[in-house]
Amino acid sequence: MPGEQDSYRPRRGPRHLSLQVRGLGVHLTRWGDPGAHDPPVVLLHGWEDAGESFQLMVDAFADDRPLLAPDWRGFGRSDWAAAGYWFHDYLADLDALLDRFSPDGPVRLVGHSMGGHIASLYAGVRPARVRCLVNIEGLGVPRASSDGVPARLRRWLDEVKSAPPARDYASFGQLAASIRAHHPRLCDARADFLASAWGRLGADGRVRLKADPRHRWVNPVPYHREDAEACWRNIEAPMLILVGAESRYLRRLGADGEEAALRRAFPRAEWIHVPDAGHLMHVECPERVASLIEPFLRVH
Repeated sequence: MPGEQDSYRPRRGPRHLSLQVRGLGVHLTRWGDPGAHDPPVVLLHGWEDAGESFQLMVDAFADDRPLLAPDWRGFGRSDWAAAGYWFHDYLADLDALLDRFSPDGPVRLVGHSMGGHIASLYAGVRPARVRCLVNIEGLGVPRASSDGVPARLRRWLDEVKSAPPARDYASFGQLAASIRAHHPRLCDARADFLASAWGRLGADGRVRLKADPRHRWVNPVPYHREDAEACWRNIEAPMLILVGAESRYLRRLGADGEEAALRRAFPRAEWIHVPDAGHLMHVECPERVASLIEPFLRVH
């Protein structure tokens, strides 16, 4: 584990539990009073991340509200799916979780990256179930062309016959260094915290990512951005979108990442450009992100 003197010390102690969701064990991190009258704000993490990485943002909140962060199937401490991963399963998993934790009323959703994308799709598919929505750079992936489908299917057929390579590291420190290389705005303590959230020590002394490496297999189903946009236009809940001023994420979307195109896709959303912030802003600058999110949650 990272050195004790360098480790991040949570201000709000998390609680961990696991429950069965659609046949898989799903790990949940909770903060705040579980007996509070209001349903928890649900925090949805991104790809290869885990729910407990929201700890730094949670610690920066002024209000001690109930919060719930699931690990998506195949990520963090949740079970791996034997048959692989299909994106719509995340919507069904979220639907099942909300049925359990807020069966009688709409919820507040906060999602980062993939989690923001799932939250936005869900808010358009089940608008009555979402009270408000904060999307932290979860604005989809680049538009796919049908021309690449034959090659995509060939690659997928080859991959499902093979054992996916698991990335491993000599130590948590080496994993933290890799994280810092990809996210240079992270200080050492925060990178070490992410390493402990993302990694698991094996019996051989190597550190491996908790995320199922099969997530890196190509998806045989092309991404249809127009389908996502149809869901986004159906969102009724108040929505806040945070974009990192130094993030490369929108540039990867090409023309779909231009502000005019995104404002057409999310016509009623409030937008905030966060200065000196990259894609992983809820860990890089959690105090600033919390100060932007919390007033929105209070109002809605």
